[in-house]
Amino acid sequence: MNLAEKLSRYAANLTYDDLTPEAIHEAKRRVLDSLGCAMGARHAQPSRIARELALSVSASPGATVIGTTHKSAPDHAAFANGVLFRYLDFNDTYLSKEPAHPSDNIAAILAAAEVAGASGKDVILAIVLAYEVQCRLCDAYSIRAQGWDHVTYGAFSTSLACGKLLGLTEEQLTHAQGIAGTVGNAMRQTRVGMLSHWKGCAFANASRGGIFAAQLAKLGMTGPAPIFEGEMGFFNQVAHGSFSLDAKAFGPPFIINQTYIKFWPAEYHSQSAIDAALQLRDRIGDWREIAKIEIASFSAAVEIIGGEPEKWRPTTRETADHSLPYCVAVALQDGDVTLDSFDAAHLGNEALLDFIQNITVVGDAALNPRYPEGIPNRLTVTLKDGTQHVCEVTFPRGHARNPMSDSEVVHKFRSMARIYFPEDRLAEMVRRCLALENEASVTPLLELFA
Repeated sequence: MNLAEKLSRYAANLTYDDLTPEAIHEAKRRVLDSLGCAMGARHAQPSRIARELALSVSASPGATVIGTTHKSAPDHAAFANGVLFRYLDFNDTYLSKEPAHPSDNIAAILAAAEVAGASGKDVILAIVLAYEVQCRLCDAYSIRAQGWDHVTYGAFSTSLACGKLLGLTEEQLTHAQGIAGTVGNAMRQTRVGMLSHWKGCAFANASRGGIFAAQLAKLGMTGPAPIFEGEMGFFNQVAHGSFSLDAKAFGPPFIINQTYIKFWPAEYHSQSAIDAALQLRDRIGDWREIAKIEIASFSAAVEIIGGEPEKWRPTTRETADHSLPYCVAVALQDGDVTLDSFDAAHLGNEALLDFIQNITVVGDAALNPRYPEGIPNRLTVTLKDGTQHVCEVTFPRGHARNPMSDSEVVHKFRSMARIYFPEDRLAEMVRRCLALENEASVTPLLELFA
C-alpha cells in the first residue's frame, strides 16, 4: 500500500470506541477554544470579508456561518469559519519538524458534520483523526525548509476528516487526498516579511479545499495517484525527499494530547519569551529603566519571528503577533499581552516602537536540542544602572508539559465571547461544548453563536 492508502485505511477503520477519555476531553476543549477565538476575531477585516462572501451563497444542505444562522455552501462556510478560528493567532499549536495549528481543521470538520447530519461523537472522532494525520506528517518531514507553508499538510488531514464524516470508502478517501493534495500546496511567502491578511486565511483555504475534495470524491471523482510517491507527486515536487509513516503506530495515546492551547494571542514560539518578560517585569518595576534586552532563542524562533527587519517596526497586526521583539516589548510595557496589544494605538505608539529598537535577538545553539520538546527563550534585561536580570522559560502556560486547566480554557473563551452574549447563553455554550458527545447534531450548538 502507498502512503495515501495507508492513511485512508486508518481513517476508515478508526472508531469512537478507539478513542481514549483524554483525547475525547481534549477535542471538546479545542472546540470551545476555537469558538472563543472566532468570537474574538468576529470584527476583524479578513473575518468580515470571508463572512460576506459566505453569506452570498446559500445551500441546502448547508453549513452554518458562525455568528449567523445562515447556511452557506460547506466549502464557503469552512473558509469563513476557518478565518475566524485562526485570525487572532490565538488557536492551538503543535511544534515538531514542521509547526502546525491543528485546530484549524475544526472549521472544515464542523461544515462536513452539518451537511452529513453527523453527531457530536462523530465530530470528536474526526477531530482526533485530523490531529493525528496532520501532526504525524509534521513529525515526519519539514516542508518549510523547501519553501512551503505548513498548511500544505492540512490538505490531507481535512480531506480525510471530512471524508470520514461524509462516509467515504477507503478508495474514495484516497481519491480525496489526491485531489486536495495536488492543488493544496501553499507557498511559505505567507509568513515572511511584512505579513498580510492571508496569514490568518491560509489554512482556511486548505479547509475549503479539503471538504470540496471529499465531496467530489463521494460523488465519484477520482484523484491523481499515488499522490505522495508518484513521479510528479508530493515527495518529488514538494518535499524534495521522501518519508514514511506507519499508520499502525498512530494513537493511542493520541497526539491531540501533545498539542498546546495558547495562553497569549501571539505566535507560539514567542509564548515562553512573553512568560519570561512578565516574570521579569515584577522584578524590574518601571520599564523605562531598561537600557537593553537580549533574547537568546533557538533557530526556529529566530527564523520565524526574530530574524527580519520588519519585526522591529511592524505596521500590521499579522506582523506584530509574529514579532518576538514586539511581543516582549508590549509585555514589559503593558504587563500582559492581549488582543488589544496589536491594535492601531499600539502599532502607532512611538514610545513602544522606540523601545523595541533596544531589543536584540540572538541564536543560541545550546537551546536548539531542547526544541521542539520545549520552546526555550532566555531574556537578559540590562537596566540603565547596569543591573542585569535574567529569566529563562521552556514550557510556558498552555504547553503540553504545563497545560491550561479547564477553568482557564473556559475563562479564555468567556473573555472573547462575553461582549456578544449574556451570562446564561455563555454558560450554555460552555456546557454544550464540554458535553459535545451528547449532541445529536452540531447545528443547534453553532446557532447559539448567532
